[in-house]
Amino acid sequence: MSETRSEAPLIDAEEALAPTAPVAAARRRLRAHPALVMLGIVLASLNMRAALAGVSPLLGEIGDHFHLAAAASSLVTTIPLVFMGLGSIVAPKLARRWGTEAVLCGALVLLCGGIVLRVAPPVVALFVGCALVGTAIALLNVLMPGLIKRDFPDRAASMTALYSTAMILGATVSAASAVPLENALGGWQGSLASWALLAALAAAVWIPQVVISRRGTGHGQPSARPVPSAGTDLVRTPLAWQITLFMGSQSLVAYVCIAWLPTIFTDHGMSKAEAGLVFAFSTLVQMAGSFVVPMLAGRMRSQRLLAVSVVLFMAAGITGLLVAPVAGAWLWAVLLGIGQGGALGLALTMMVLRTRDAHTAARLSGMAQTWGYLLAAVGPFALGAVHQATGGWNVPISLLLVVCAGLVMLGLGAGRDRKI
Repeated sequence: MSETRSEAPLIDAEEALAPTAPVAAARRRLRAHPALVMLGIVLASLNMRAALAGVSPLLGEIGDHFHLAAAASSLVTTIPLVFMGLGSIVAPKLARRWGTEAVLCGALVLLCGGIVLRVAPPVVALFVGCALVGTAIALLNVLMPGLIKRDFPDRAASMTALYSTAMILGATVSAASAVPLENALGGWQGSLASWALLAALAAAVWIPQVVISRRGTGHGQPSARPVPSAGTDLVRTPLAWQITLFMGSQSLVAYVCIAWLPTIFTDHGMSKAEAGLVFAFSTLVQMAGSFVVPMLAGRMRSQRLLAVSVVLFMAAGITGLLVAPVAGAWLWAVLLGIGQGGALGLALTMMVLRTRDAHTAARLSGMAQTWGYLLAAVGPFALGAVHQATGGWNVPISLLLVVCAGLVMLGLGAGRDRKI
């Protein structure tokens, strides 16, 4: 490992914390062999959307099974988003007490349990499981940018590209295999439950990191100690809010598509199997944007042009859904995929590029993902309700174009060459 990395400051991935001496020594050992950390990041990232993306092609069956109306069915994707926002609030406190590695491992165990609970017979188990899934993903979301800034300070943009691409790969495979797994395993329950295996595998890979990072720390002792913080008050920083609202608005569009895109296609006459494939293909295309855009962003002083470009791709795909949803479905999938993947990658990268250290990156990540996902949670439920009220998709899709207009303005602000 390079001398630059070995001498980088071993701060904790949360606000105003420094590791205790045993934890600092353990992290130096981990940093000398980064393959284990990188593997853990990739496997955790694969889980960060898979449990949600696999729901969308099966939403009709889930609604029919529990006799849910359209607005109620959207709660299957709305509840995780709400808890992705609320769970972001507790992530710093948990990491302060137990350490970043232990909380990431625990989040994957919680995710595994939530996935299994979603397929239990009573409808309340479905919604409680959704809440657990959202909480687990929130912990992963918040801690990952600070972890990358801490352990890969000289490769932050490329590591962000890797983890955002892995996140989308997990969603792609989940969406593409949802209907085939349903047919192979005898129902939607088996299809959803199968993703608990991936979460369990990722948790198993993080266990050695937890053991190593806690080595020398007595039972009941914290892994980090508070240090004086003179950090900027993010709530009073316009740049922090621009990044937060950019994160939330692009997430709103993304999760509306996760919740409703296959349904939009099937309501216009496409078969369920083809709709699932188009949705999975759109998610697959996101990998290109999520990998290329952070790499480009890391080489630019200003990311304003990138921000406008990815939003225009999204807006073009959404417009296509209004004009010819089925006839041009594969083209709209490409445009949406490039735009959404690029917007996600750019939002995550700006949390790193717009900050000076891992503490601030983690604080900004917590703020952006708390308020961002609470904003995003409005999307699937609200547009489902509008669809139910209007009896069609033209009004809900038009509202997404309004969100894209706002994203352009936010991207112009967040993309300027400034730091918090």
